[in-house]
Amino acid sequence: MTGSPHAHTRCAIVPPYLLVRLARLDDPRFAAAAEAARQSLMRDAPIRDLRAGAHPSVRSSVHPSVQPSGIGTAVRGRIDRAISDAAGLERLPGRLVRGERQGPVADPAVQEAWDGLGSTHALFWTVFERDSIDDRGLPLEATVHYGRRYDNAFWDGERMVFGDGDGQVFNRFTASLTVIGHELAHGVTQFTANLAYQGQSGAINESVSDVFGSLVEQYARGQSTAEASWLIGEGLFTDQVQGVALRSMKAPGTAYNDDVLGKDPQPANMSGYVETEDDNGGVHLNSGIPNRAFFLVASALGGNAWDAAGRIWFDTLTSGTLGRGVDFRGFARATARAALKRYGIGSPEHDAVIAAWTAVGLGAGLGSVSSARTGAVTIPGGTGDPVALPE
Repeated sequence: MTGSPHAHTRCAIVPPYLLVRLARLDDPRFAAAAEAARQSLMRDAPIRDLRAGAHPSVRSSVHPSVQPSGIGTAVRGRIDRAISDAAGLERLPGRLVRGERQGPVADPAVQEAWDGLGSTHALFWTVFERDSIDDRGLPLEATVHYGRRYDNAFWDGERMVFGDGDGQVFNRFTASLTVIGHELAHGVTQFTANLAYQGQSGAINESVSDVFGSLVEQYARGQSTAEASWLIGEGLFTDQVQGVALRSMKAPGTAYNDDVLGKDPQPANMSGYVETEDDNGGVHLNSGIPNRAFFLVASALGGNAWDAAGRIWFDTLTSGTLGRGVDFRGFARATARAALKRYGIGSPEHDAVIAAWTAVGLGAGLGSVSSARTGAVTIPGGTGDPVALPE
């Protein structure tokens, strides 16, 4: 493909292990899906192992056919979007089909991408006062209809790119708001902590995108912590798949259980941590552990997850204290420090963070939660033990 000079930073939503399983199918009923998975892997493979490359540029990659709107950088918080159509080709950015000065179009993928970029921008600006993903008004760009039956969506360092799916296992990738929020959150990470996409730091990178992808959907829908689905990629699977989403933050390992795709392999606790060289050291697998920790914090505090839990994670990501290769324990300590700094020692927020990391097996060194202290929060389960799902 042709594309951006930062294509090495591509981060895709569908884990390679899932596409590999599809590609190896020897079942004539799924011949089209198997071929689509093989082609998708071939598109992704050349750069998958190079995602941890150079630090990002703050240069905008505005489509050459877009006339400056004058709103992208002139006023903080003003959104500037551009949606292009690759028309089944693998050339980026494609033909511009909608900008801020143009009205809606009939193509549902264009409209979904447009709305998703808007919802993501709204969360980061309204809740966190972050002016686009770089905090400098970076125009948000997306390309739809990339490739033929492409089974993925990705952030390439400059833009969102969406495939249409194979129609047998995967629907079009613009259909899930959490996918759009997830991929743009990779951009936020790129312009802040720039976490290395390998091993535990890579799993944190993936988890942070799941966290904010979920928050984008919750904020757009006005859902409380209790009302939210906590699913990533809900709606991506066709009705031929026994599954609800790519991942579940509430219950990692339960998003799908299908005779073709197999069972969701994500662990929810360090006792199930997966040691592997595949998937950049298990970045899409082990992200279930910090995902579960965030859900537990949000569930313990109640209300809207973007208020306290989301603020703690955002403060952590933008603190400037995370090393690119931070591991799970280092990230857990950083979230505890962020909660302490914003809410104080002994606060429900600080206690909830410590309790959540303890519940997933990463509480060592974070202190202890006193159930006797007024306002303290306890979560069932101890270090290394499975944790019962809150109601």
